[in-house]
Formats: sequence, structure tokens, C-alpha cells
Amino acid sequence: MDVAFERRLDLVNVAPTAKPAVCKVMDYGKYKYEMAKKEKEARKNQKIINIKEIRLTPNIETHDLNVKATRAIDFLKDGDKVKVSVRFRGREMGHTEMGKEVLDEFAQLTSEVGKIEKEAKLEGRNMVMFLMPKAD
Repeated sequence: MDVAFERRLDLVNVAPTAKPAVCKVMDYGKYKYEMAKKEKEARKNQKIINIKEIRLTPNIETHDLNVKATRAIDFLKDGDKVKVSVRFRGREMGHTEMGKEVLDEFAQLTSEVGKIEKEAKLEGRNMVMFLMPKAD
């Protein structure tokens, strides 16, 4: 404690549970500032991945599917994941294979920039598939 007082620094208890306790003489304010700076720098370099959703119907027309695929390609190029869902209404529930075909065609249209993260799966009245951007 005398050494820390002489140097006008702080005595920081590094490992209080060790026998004997380990302490370090340092400028604690400067240490906290540098740690906060490192943490802020790490957060700045982090890429936030959003999930964008595109909804389709089992009997979607070709042009409409191409338009939706173009939007999905834009999302994938931005680095976002895309959730593609086909909603079945009424008697469409009896023809879920049509929805699977639509999702397969959609995956084919976006295959240049994206790959399937999660295969198409029926969840209640929706069939859902996840696409993620391809690694460059």
C-alpha cells in the first residue's frame, strides 16, 4: 500500500481468492478507460445479421416469383439472412407439395448469392425455409 501511495497509483486486487491474495499497482482509471475503448472497438467491427422475410403462396406466378427472388438477392448481398415462407389457406393444405416446389424453385433462383441454411419444413399452415449469404 505504501508503494502505491508513493507512486500515486491504485492498488488493485487481481486475484482475491488466491493464497496469498494477488495485488497489482496500476492506474485503475486508465485501465478502465482502455478496456472500455477496446470493447467499443470490438462492437464497431461486429456485423449485425438481420433476418428478412419473404412470403409466397403455393400458386404464385413466375414473374411474381422472379420479383421476390430479386428482392431476396438484394437482401443476401447486404449480408442478411432471408426467411422464405409459403402460407397455405383452406384447401391448399392438401397440396403442400406445391409449396415445396415453389420453395425449391426460389432456392434455385437465388443460388448464385445464397445457400439454404434450413431446408423447407412445414410448421402449421406455413412452410418455411431459411437462406443465408454465400461466403465469398
